[in-house]
Amino acid sequence: MDYKDAGVDITAGYEAVKLMKKHVRSTYTEGVMGDIGSFGGCFVLDDAPDGDVLVAGTDGVGTKLKYAFIGDKHDTIGIDAVAMCVNDIVALGAKPLFFLDYIAISKLVPEKVEQIVKGVAEGCRQSGAALIGGETAEMPGFYNADEYDIAGFAVGRVKKNDIIDGSKIKEGDTLIGLASSGIHSNGYSLVRKIFGEDIDALKKYDERLRSSLYDALITPTRIYVKTVMSLIKRYEIKGIAHITGGGFIENIPRMFKEGLTAKIDRNSYEVPEIFKIMQEKAGISDEKMYNTFNMGIGMVLAVNPSDADDIIIAAGECGDKAVKLGAVVKGKEVIL
Repeated sequence: MDYKDAGVDITAGYEAVKLMKKHVRSTYTEGVMGDIGSFGGCFVLDDAPDGDVLVAGTDGVGTKLKYAFIGDKHDTIGIDAVAMCVNDIVALGAKPLFFLDYIAISKLVPEKVEQIVKGVAEGCRQSGAALIGGETAEMPGFYNADEYDIAGFAVGRVKKNDIIDGSKIKEGDTLIGLASSGIHSNGYSLVRKIFGEDIDALKKYDERLRSSLYDALITPTRIYVKTVMSLIKRYEIKGIAHITGGGFIENIPRMFKEGLTAKIDRNSYEVPEIFKIMQEKAGISDEKMYNTFNMGIGMVLAVNPSDADDIIIAAGECGDKAVKLGAVVKGKEVIL
């Protein structure tokens, strides 16, 4: 069983991006910096080397929402919506400024919407972003009863000469991995295929997880903004990859210039039990696991080898467990 068996065709996604590029580029104005495919979109406000650049990101939570529905738990899914956006823009070194949400719901139940926005507000507090607005759309007959969707949009700011674009990464640099809080918000079409949606079965205590499976599946995405911003002030962080859809294999290379790739030491950390359980139940190959899920690492930083040990300590002081995940080497494909 793999992501395609669960109904998600990654190659179709690649083709869609390829086809849309000409339309996207036709809108570019003078302030646009970079191209489609980066973790965040950049718009230059002041072209001076120390001028401001706005970095924007937008995302949703995906089918993780199904677990919010069946468990009638709506107070953390908003954290996921914020995390997916702010973790992308901080990957370019930008400090989040503000966030907006969009909630589309079959029937507007004020108490439910309040719980969703409670989670959004918590995510904003964790990232230091102001929740300055949003939209709640009641759409009867469009969504199934008791269902909704949520998406978000975040904007951050960074000085032009401080953008982290991976251009300074070189062979031999160390890769630091920041631990994830679990599955985060990617791959849930496959997760649901593996575990199903029987809430009674999901809420049974699991010895290996030391929690219920449901609690593991609904755990919100970790927000790395404060840790990353702290590290940027103290060390040279050459590149950052947010490990989202596509896992290690698709996301880590996004911070490298051509000719460089990552060699991962899979013995550098213990893969969380939830991923081991999924792999055992579904019979998924290692490669497909690392190409679908974060496998316990939510962010990867490229740094000078001489700084690696100090960065791991500093990340721990900020509350994030960090490991020496591997190194930058010559090549095209991630080496696992």
